[in-house]
Amino acid sequence: MQPSELTHQSSTSEPSASRTSGLAETKPTTVQLDTVTKVYGLGETTVHALAGVNLTVLQGEYCAIMGASGSGKSTVMNVIGCLDRPTSGRYFLDGQDVAQMDDDSLAHIRNRKLGFVFQQFHLLPQLTALENVMLPMIYANVTKEERRDRAVDALTKVGLADRLQNKPTQLSGGQQQRVAIARAIVNRPVLLLADEPTGALDSHTTRDVLGIFDDLHRSGMTIVVVTHEDEVGNQAERIIWFRDGKVVDR
Repeated sequence: MQPSELTHQSSTSEPSASRTSGLAETKPTTVQLDTVTKVYGLGETTVHALAGVNLTVLQGEYCAIMGASGSGKSTVMNVIGCLDRPTSGRYFLDGQDVAQMDDDSLAHIRNRKLGFVFQQFHLLPQLTALENVMLPMIYANVTKEERRDRAVDALTKVGLADRLQNKPTQLSGGQQQRVAIARAIVNRPVLLLADEPTGALDSHTTRDVLGIFDDLHRSGMTIVVVTHEDEVGNQAERIIWFRDGKVVDR
């Protein structure tokens, strides 16, 4: 059973505060970090990337993690995304303790419960947009017919219903990121994680992508974005500031 009480260390900018005032604290918890540390190296080369982080993200929240380079924001994203294990502490994802799971179990969690969007789109160039989006469902044992139906639905949600058969080289950068978002949501994850999702996009395309995140959030999806861009961070309900491996007030 996950801890029922956990210190919630976070900071909210003024624009974010007005958007979260009605957030019910009784909502289920999607992400819960309990005194999480992450240490790299030994002796003189030891780096304390995370130093006792306590953090809660409720179901349906849209949060941005921000901070200077080396603040710990990328490390905490890797922990939340089950790409790395904490050195100590506990991590509950959707009520499940995943902190010390083995590699196979973590791979299963990543495929079934998490969706990832990165700065680089990581699309397979030989596959169409539809085939790229269908790919994660193969590992989830979804039937071929359902894979296609769900992929078409996901691509329609991101505005690419007319680009199903286009390969990445036939798409703009913004369209490729839309395909990547469709791929991230097609397995119906409990949490969408985005790491600098607009870093390779121009300002106009950035606004388009942020609009998609807004639509997904309104549909009830839980979203955590790591970014150094104020425009991206201010779009979220809540900004969580990191410094020196800790959650801090700005």
